[in-house]
Amino acid sequence: MRVLHFYKTSFPDTVGGIEQVINQIARGMSKLGVETDVLSLTPERVPSTLEIDGYLTHRVPLDFQIASTGFSYSAYSRFKQLAKQADLIHYHFPWPFMDVMHFAARLKKPCLVTYHSDIIRQKHLLKLYRPLMNRFLASVDKIVASSPNYFSTSDVLKELSHKVDVIPYGLDRATYPPPTPDALRAWRERLGPRFFLFVGVLRYYKGLHVLLKAAQGTDYPIVIAGSGPIERELKNQSEQIGLKNIHFLGVLSESDKSALLTLCHGVVFPSHLRSEAFGISLLEGAMYGKPMISSEIGTGTTFINISKKTGLVVPPSDPAALRQAMQYLWDHPDEAALMGTRAEERYYKLFTAENMLMAYRTLYENLIDS
Repeated sequence: MRVLHFYKTSFPDTVGGIEQVINQIARGMSKLGVETDVLSLTPERVPSTLEIDGYLTHRVPLDFQIASTGFSYSAYSRFKQLAKQADLIHYHFPWPFMDVMHFAARLKKPCLVTYHSDIIRQKHLLKLYRPLMNRFLASVDKIVASSPNYFSTSDVLKELSHKVDVIPYGLDRATYPPPTPDALRAWRERLGPRFFLFVGVLRYYKGLHVLLKAAQGTDYPIVIAGSGPIERELKNQSEQIGLKNIHFLGVLSESDKSALLTLCHGVVFPSHLRSEAFGISLLEGAMYGKPMISSEIGTGTTFINISKKTGLVVPPSDPAALRQAMQYLWDHPDEAALMGTRAEERYYKLFTAENMLMAYRTLYENLIDS
């Protein structure tokens, strides 16, 4: 069996949540005997093919972008070439250029879509795109949602419920390097024995401006690991309101990230918009046995984090509620530790890479055999 994944970005160019999911599926499937190719766009001007963890990632030059949608003149020929070799095409939505490629190539292969998110920000452009989107989603054989929460709250998915399956994202703990004693000691000395941690790309929907407002009047360390489009804006906000307990660490190595996940008192994940469809770094917190704080936005974040069991759930865009939740976990370390234990148990029950891979492999086989 050979599967082609198609999305606008992939490892090693970007390391966002969707890219992590594609990487987990691709590397895991290679160990199950499924040959896997990943096709994406790259800012580099020369096309390339790399082997990563047992699968091939093919990159064609990104020529221009419109409203976060990448376009490539050379993608069509490469996509058609790779699609001919594949038994099944695995798309990752949303990416309107992908829809165009799907119809232009006139494929007669089984196709499925992992539906990562509704289109939230580009509401006006969505009106223009909707006919193509509806036609594309109607043409594929299966659509996969990442959580029952998202399935039940997405108007698009509800209209296509007859072809939707739910397969939660999963992570392989073995792919996370154990932190070295030196790294643990260094971070403990720098940040103290307890701190709250956010890990992720600094984007508009992550709710980090809410976190900074919530940090006012507190003195416990809050660590923000990652970089992104609004990094400078967040640092300016922190300086303007005089925060002294915020640590912006930028992009870290996987080993350092593991060290911070090991050491932190809890994971705070204040995403306030539905653009946050799941929350891979929230899932990482559960995997490391940490209590979590997230917002109720009707997506997978509240499938990972169950209020008062694995952590606390607060209303979105509510700094006072977020501050109160952090204070509660800080003041009740024994209860916080118990929540973390339950979070880790939930990870092993629902969110391992093995669970995800076996569900996708069964779906692949059913689509190819049908």
